[in-house]
Amino acid sequence: MSATLVAVLAALALGLVATAVVVRDMRRRNMHLWLGDYLRRRAPVATDRPVHVMFCFVDHFEPMWKGADLETQRRRVDRWCAEYREMAGRHRDADGRPPQHSFFYPEEEYAEEHLDKIAALCGDGFGEIEVHLHHDNDTEPNFRASIGRFCKTLHEKHGALPRDPETGQLRFGFIHGNWCLDNSRADGRWCGLNNELILLRELGCYADFTLPSAPSDTQTAAANRIYYATDDPHAPKSHDHGDPVKVGGGTRGDLMIVQGPLGLNWRERRLGVMPRIENADIRRNCPPTEARVDLWVKTGVHVEGRPDWIFVKIHTHGTQEHDIDTLLGEPVDAMHRYLESRYNDGVRHVLHYVTAREAYNIIKAAEAGEQGDPGQYRDYLLPAPRSSWIGGRRMRGA
Repeated sequence: MSATLVAVLAALALGLVATAVVVRDMRRRNMHLWLGDYLRRRAPVATDRPVHVMFCFVDHFEPMWKGADLETQRRRVDRWCAEYREMAGRHRDADGRPPQHSFFYPEEEYAEEHLDKIAALCGDGFGEIEVHLHHDNDTEPNFRASIGRFCKTLHEKHGALPRDPETGQLRFGFIHGNWCLDNSRADGRWCGLNNELILLRELGCYADFTLPSAPSDTQTAAANRIYYATDDPHAPKSHDHGDPVKVGGGTRGDLMIVQGPLGLNWRERRLGVMPRIENADIRRNCPPTEARVDLWVKTGVHVEGRPDWIFVKIHTHGTQEHDIDTLLGEPVDAMHRYLESRYNDGVRHVLHYVTAREAYNIIKAAEAGEQGDPGQYRDYLLPAPRSSWIGGRRMRGA
């Protein structure tokens, strides 16, 4: 055997080993679930108009994380209420509004004193309260009772959640604990309801904000999309695919799914070789760098037919001590400075800080074919909840 042939065979063998390692790593991180849609999806069509960036920060806000005692819970909530005001108060978007934080508060962790404080923060113009839930092996009657009771409590005691102007029903955004929307874990844990999308719609949910959940196996095949999912009550993970929200399309299916950016970050590689999964999560070990912000905007999540209105939805777990310095300190402060300098020049980009509810309203305005500045559509269908005050005055809504 010639030396050349040996070298070729050695190179082939090395290539096969490298391929096997890459494939194994991809499956370990469940990238096979969503990579196809990510690679097939085209970037938004270039436009000669300014691109409006709707920036939405959603928080799985869990004061009782790891079974914390009451004093620890209070320290977590008090720190947020004090330091978020200070940090967010230094920033403004194109509409003169500070960053908006959507507090998805767990039903099973309800404590009146914590919600009173968060509602006061929201009342000062810094965000809104929505619904979060961790459950396991649940039943339909219990789910209906739990969500219905919690929505009523949030509205009546804390001024949260709007009423639908047409039906009077309380409406809410939803994030599923443990990422398991519609019983989507392969082992069936942490949900139990194959008809959860139907139940959420009937209970008043206007949209789900759980995704992306990569590298969890709950991640859907659909990536970087805003779409309507239709529930199959006899099967899990019905939101794996859906019909895109598009201009002139109208409501279809059972529930709108609003996804955050998901992709591959080649600029911040693991061990300098493998791309990191960009899943829009903000923590101490994955701070919101300028490279990540650029990637979120470049992903261009949008309503089909409105590529100049893009939605950047990022998420965190805000009360975990090892991450709070990142969320309330310099890393997120710098993120907002970069957003306001790079994506708010009024010529190429216009920045809008939005709550989950406001993002939904602007999505529906785009779907209806509305034109102009999307900031005017923050209350397009659903008004602001009663807790939305500025400077002690009722801002809007009922």
